[in-house]
Amino acid sequence: MAACGAAELAQALSRPLSCLQGPECGRAARLRALEAIRAEVQERPLSSEAVREVFETQLVRPLARCLAGDAAERCRELALQLLLHGLNRCERPGEALPVLLPVLAQRLGPPQGAEPCEELRLGLLQLLGLLLRRGGTAVAPYLSDVVGILQAALLDHYAEVRRESCRCAVACAQAVPEHFHMQSESLIKPLMQTISHQHYRVRVDVIQATGAVIQFGNGKSVDDVLSHLAQRLFDEIPKVRQAVTTIIGEWLLHLRDRYSYFHKLIPLLLGSVTDDIPENTTLAWTYWEKVGLQWEKENEDDLKDKMDFSVPPSHYPKGVTRPGLGCRELVSRNLSKVLPGLCHDLTDWVENTRVKASQLLYVLLLHAEDHITQHMELLLRTLYQACLDRESEVVRNCVKAAELIGTFVSPKVSLRLITSAFEITPKPSCLMVLAAVIRGSPKEILQPHLSDLGDTLSQAGVCQRSEEAEETMCSLAEVQQLDGFLYLYKQHILQLLEWVSVSHDSWTCYSPEILQLDVIATHSGPVIGEALHDFILILKTCLQPNKDPQMRLKLFTVLSELLQKANETINSQGLFPSYLEIVIKDILAPNLQWHAGRTAAAIRTTAVSCLWALIHCQMLAPEETLQVKDALMPQIIAAMDEDSKISRLMGCRIVGGILKVCGRQFDEIQLGKTYPEVLKRLDDASPDVRLTAAHTLTDWFKCLKDSDVKSAMKSHIEFLYQELLIHLDDQDPDTQNAVLATLRELEQKNTKQLMIFIPYFYFTEVLKEGSILYPELLVREVEVALHKHRTPAYCNQLLHHIQTAREPA
Repeated sequence: MAACGAAELAQALSRPLSCLQGPECGRAARLRALEAIRAEVQERPLSSEAVREVFETQLVRPLARCLAGDAAERCRELALQLLLHGLNRCERPGEALPVLLPVLAQRLGPPQGAEPCEELRLGLLQLLGLLLRRGGTAVAPYLSDVVGILQAALLDHYAEVRRESCRCAVACAQAVPEHFHMQSESLIKPLMQTISHQHYRVRVDVIQATGAVIQFGNGKSVDDVLSHLAQRLFDEIPKVRQAVTTIIGEWLLHLRDRYSYFHKLIPLLLGSVTDDIPENTTLAWTYWEKVGLQWEKENEDDLKDKMDFSVPPSHYPKGVTRPGLGCRELVSRNLSKVLPGLCHDLTDWVENTRVKASQLLYVLLLHAEDHITQHMELLLRTLYQACLDRESEVVRNCVKAAELIGTFVSPKVSLRLITSAFEITPKPSCLMVLAAVIRGSPKEILQPHLSDLGDTLSQAGVCQRSEEAEETMCSLAEVQQLDGFLYLYKQHILQLLEWVSVSHDSWTCYSPEILQLDVIATHSGPVIGEALHDFILILKTCLQPNKDPQMRLKLFTVLSELLQKANETINSQGLFPSYLEIVIKDILAPNLQWHAGRTAAAIRTTAVSCLWALIHCQMLAPEETLQVKDALMPQIIAAMDEDSKISRLMGCRIVGGILKVCGRQFDEIQLGKTYPEVLKRLDDASPDVRLTAAHTLTDWFKCLKDSDVKSAMKSHIEFLYQELLIHLDDQDPDTQNAVLATLRELEQKNTKQLMIFIPYFYFTEVLKEGSILYPELLVREVEVALHKHRTPAYCNQLLHHIQTAREPA
């Protein structure tokens, strides 16, 4: 078929264009005119001359007017499709900017764009992206309008609009870099508001956009985004962590002011070399090697002597590849700026932060080699504390780091500093660090110091520590012809608690009595249940909000440990329920109240963990569980919205536990207030929380089975059906296929790497449970959703289940 020429196309379009632009043209007529234009433009082959002469000169303006002001959504949609089709084929789409940018700013710009349809907002941004990518420098005069559009679109409720706005931000930065730097800071705030979005693909796109916005914009914005990017290195999705690694690597190679930010960027890139995913580790090392080589070339004169005589130490750790000279020099020259913050993170209250910091410490010391010497006091002080960590991985990484001290630092320096610590406070962790340093030291260098080491270790204050106490207790019980040390506790538990609690009203986290109470409570086993009155009164006094926060954390940890085996410890005599009111009102409730700060958040987490242990141990009667619910339900609901994953997880579990025990005693008001907060957790970033929320909703449905309030809850049930059906449809067909193929395997193996898939299976299971209540209503909702879902497998599965359940046996 011959291509349609300009004259022929202009003639064919004259009538629909006339109709489209006529003042009396109604909706139906406009729609017919647009359909006729589409038939001519999209369904016939056009010559390039026709596109240039007719589309650019005759079609752009009327289509833009239609897109800007037509009340009919279908007309705006057709106009948008025609513009995208035509501009894709135009040689100079940038010439349409004066016409289209005002329209895009009107439909998408702040404070609230005029376009209500999500799909059309997405299409409008795709049109903007096309203009940015192909418009080149013609975009410059409209940069303010573009940035205003992106500021609003980056915060759009529709995830796909946010993703497209990120791509537009990248295109804008690349189109006019010489002008973009003046506007780039305006995009940083909305990007950072979106970087923690619940959809991981949005997070990936935001990170990539942030990289381009700063790369081509104002480098000063690095400080505004670093903390957010560092947080994404803890993201559960490997692709998100990979995106962070990529942009940090690119900045270290190409950012104009990169030398000013080396001390801030290097820890982030090196933090990725210990990633759980091998591909991410390889990517980080590849970038790091490039950065080191580039820095070597840029500073070749300063490094000439070191390049000529850089020989690895003969006692270098076996099986470890020595980093390149440029990499080693970069770390050594920036270590004094990096180390203080890293040491602070090693004692952070968040476990993941401490683990990441301990991994990074080893990598940094491996690079720094003998430059470690000038930082020994800070390093050792931090290692002593970190080696007491409850997380074994933190301790393991810190011990490896201490071995590097032995490898690279002279024993004359390291041993003098470590042994002097024994004179001040001989902790077990000091011995751990010393042992690691000895293991890492070459034998021939360590030999002259062995005598002094032996003298230090043989001192009574070092070799005869309190760790011998338990063995002594066993010996004392044997002397008294008792069957074990528990009988010693049985004889003296009341006197022990009286002795340890003399000054309990003024305890702090540094009070030795805290450790003594910990040992008494946890080592006495069932005997502590015989002194419950005294023990609870100590807790009541010490766990008030005005007491030392770190002390409260320690005591809550002790209480949580006891509650996990309550019938073998504090409830061994069956007396604990009589103290339930004190535990709930005087201990848990005050500490579950929200207060600002990390320590306050950690206390709320431990308190809610204690509450879960209290419910999970199943020693409460239904009326006692109702007492917990009546006193603490607002705090439990609030816990499900905490930053802490553990708090959200425990909150969901507690609600589920309460529903199982006494949910049938809830009225319609109580049931109606319970499920919305649980439903929100189906969007949680953590797969564990999403899974637990799904289980809890199943328990909620079970409460309504054969219940008197079932009819009063019908509208709530219908809403739940609709929401769960939305969650049932994942955007990624590969995820759907993986779910279908691995459901049973996941249930049997509980494979950790695939935990993200499990909730989609449980969404189906929740709906199956809920289908018992109003099967006809659910069938209608499923049939409505069936045609909207990308993969209808779960919907068909539900329909089959409902049909089977309704068939007579």
